[in-house]
Amino acid sequence: MSEIKEIKMYSDFKSPYAWIAFDPAFALEEKFNVRIKWKPFQLRIKGKGQRSVYSEFKVKYSYMDVRRNANLQDKDYMIRGPLKIFDTAPALIGGLFAEREGRLVDYCRHVFKEFFNRQLEVDEVDAIAGAIDYLGMSSEAYREYQNGDGPKDYEASLEEAMDDHIFGVPLFIMDGEQFWGHDRIWLIEKYLENAGCAKEPVT
Repeated sequence: MSEIKEIKMYSDFKSPYAWIAFDPAFALEEKFNVRIKWKPFQLRIKGKGQRSVYSEFKVKYSYMDVRRNANLQDKDYMIRGPLKIFDTAPALIGGLFAEREGRLVDYCRHVFKEFFNRQLEVDEVDAIAGAIDYLGMSSEAYREYQNGDGPKDYEASLEEAMDDHIFGVPLFIMDGEQFWGHDRIWLIEKYLENAGCAKEPVT
C-alpha cells in the first residue's frame, strides 16, 4: 500500500463551485490512498455597485455554468444566487467545530444546500448554531468555540492560506502543487494514478 497523501482543499460556503467540488473531492478517499484536509478560506467579493458591468456579466455566467456542471453530477442541486455578500466566518468556524466533532462532511453538505436554497444565513452565529443543533451536535459547544478558540483557529487557517498562495476556491494542494477549480479533480485523479496511489480492488 502506498503512503496516505494529504490533499488540502480550501473552500468557502458562498462559492457554488466549492459546493459542486465537495463530494467529488471526498470521493477521492474511496479510490485512492489520500486524505482530504478541508481548510476554510474567506472569499472577498465586491457587491453590486462596486464591480464593473463586465464583472456582473461574469457573475451571471458563473451561475449558469455551475448549474450545468451540477446537472452532470446527477444530483439534486438547488443553486440560487445569494441576495447579498456574506461574511461566512461564522459558518467556516462552524466547519472547524464540526471537524473536531467528526461531522465535517455532514455539516458542509447541509450548510451548502441550505445556503444556496436561501434557507441559511451563514453570517449569523445563531443561524449556524441552529444548523449545528439540527445535525445533532451541541450548539452550546459551538457557541463556546465561536467565543473561544474558533476565531484563532480560523485566522490560523487564513494565515496558512496566505503561505499557500490561495487566491480562490475550491483550490487543492497536493505535494506542493496547486489545482484550482472543481473541473481539475480529474487532473488530481491522473496525478494519483501515476503516483501509484490507487487503492487495491476489494476481492
